[in-house]
Amino acid sequence: MSTQQPILLPQGDDDAPGATRLPDDDLRHHGDVDAAPGLVDLAVNVRQAPHPAWLRAAIAAADLTRYPEQTAARGAVAAHHHRPAAQVLLTAGSAEAFVLLARTLRPRHAVVVHPQFTEPELALRAAGHVVDRVVLPPPYLLDPALVPADADLVVVGNPTNPTSVLHPAATIRALARPGRTLVVDEAFMDVTPGETQSVSTALDVPGLVVVRSLTKTWALAGLRAGYLLADAATVDALAAAQPHWPVSAPALAATVACMSEAARADVAAWLPRLAADRAHLLAALADAPGVAVQAEPQAPFVLLRAERPELWNPLRDRGFAVRRGDTFPGLDAHHLRVAVRDRTVTDAVVAALTELAA
Repeated sequence: MSTQQPILLPQGDDDAPGATRLPDDDLRHHGDVDAAPGLVDLAVNVRQAPHPAWLRAAIAAADLTRYPEQTAARGAVAAHHHRPAAQVLLTAGSAEAFVLLARTLRPRHAVVVHPQFTEPELALRAAGHVVDRVVLPPPYLLDPALVPADADLVVVGNPTNPTSVLHPAATIRALARPGRTLVVDEAFMDVTPGETQSVSTALDVPGLVVVRSLTKTWALAGLRAGYLLADAATVDALAAAQPHWPVSAPALAATVACMSEAARADVAAWLPRLAADRAHLLAALADAPGVAVQAEPQAPFVLLRAERPELWNPLRDRGFAVRRGDTFPGLDAHHLRVAVRDRTVTDAVVAALTELAA
């Protein structure tokens, strides 16, 4: 039996017996809104590094005169995840994947585990579904017993945005059951060493759907490249809801390149630097008054809780953009998410935090 006390929040019936409501939140708010020009960007989780030469070359070589053809990209993704190509759906970023799922599936009881990326719930609501929220308490560790047994659609992030918590693969697997679609957002899984907690290669989990994005690690937010992994019947149903040629030729070329050995070598070389920069940020925050790290971070961002509410406003006045936390269900105006950056940026923003708490 679970020892945690989640909050189960029905979003469709205000008069449901015992229903508890979160304050209104803006599910459409994203970090790019916080990161205005001229500010040091710690709000967006996109990797800040020049694109590798091999990636720039692949995108530049894409043939724009022909309609996009997906065979090579589907094959590259399939090989990367040890799946048949029929179990791969290429999408215009993960956002399209969530919209396709919302428009195609017909769940009776949809549950989104929060705090997490808000696009899945937004897409489900927009498609007319009633969505229940299971809100995890700090330190935001997932317990499958917290999810209602009758939920036939469950959405969870791993590692989770904005908490930066990496859930064990066994815990994710325990959410699966016959008759349930389990959607796992693995947008940041490729920045975890060895991807040991990924379920992207799991062919034995019923109803599993894994969503991936090339946006974060490869700084391709403007290109819109991502994909979804699921059984062939689910992929076919989702593909039928896509328009013709849904992914551009440059995005397909980038997808092939990001599945390559060069890409794997690039990530392997970057991950130790990311881990060192994250450790430096955590050490600096340990000495900063008035703020506390809320979980054990495993992704390229850290969730903080500050004694002072809406701390993002005075930080903005000092030239720093951080992601406000109050638009994530389960968080409030005391929470903020800070991206892992190089040590110079980290020292500067922590100095600003210390000054504000004085």
